Amino acid sequence: MITLYDFPISGNCYKVRLLLSLLQLDYQRIVMDLPQKQQKRPEFLALNALGQVPVLVDGDTVIRDSQAILVYLARAYGGNQWLPTEANNLALVVQWLSNAANEISNGFAAARAYYLFNRQEIDIHRAQERALGFLKVLNQHLEGRHYLVSEYMTIADIACYPYIELATEGHIDLAPFPLVLSWLERIRQLPHYTPML
Repeated sequence: MITLYDFPISGNCYKVRLLLSLLQLDYQRIVMDLPQKQQKRPEFLALNALGQVPVLVDGDTVIRDSQAILVYLARAYGGNQWLPTEANNLALVVQWLSNAANEISNGFAAARAYYLFNRQEIDIHRAQERALGFLKVLNQHLEGRHYLVSEYMTIADIACYPYIELATEGHIDLAPFPLVLSWLERIRQLPHYTPML
């Protein structure tokens, strides 16, 4: 049985839950009490020395980091659709995973954390500018495309989706980016889609 160490309002945890749902995989969910620092206790640090969620355990396999977990699940359970084997498309998926860990995290996720968790150390104007810059790139990229890498969904879309879907929580307006809005809606309409908790 797959076990996911989770935090309900984390976008990074949500992307893992979303892929698990789309793959129709059964799993056990362990909700971590992050405000009480449960992720810093020795028993959890034995799974992830960084003390961060999500962490996925599948038998003897322990994976930390949401992007790495997506790669694992896609290759272990998703065939070739979710993580292509062809060099060009594989490289493009990795490119978008990198964007999720950098531009999206430092833009959308940071802006959301500023407002949702009162993270006053975040430079909110810089975070929102990063997010808007990325939205321009994404909107242009989606011209003539349904998904980020090909005509079918990959983990590139899953990795980028959550924090863009939650953009309004960071006071980021998606209205000027109609192709991004259409892409978000296509994802919401997928069979076995599950919304953010």
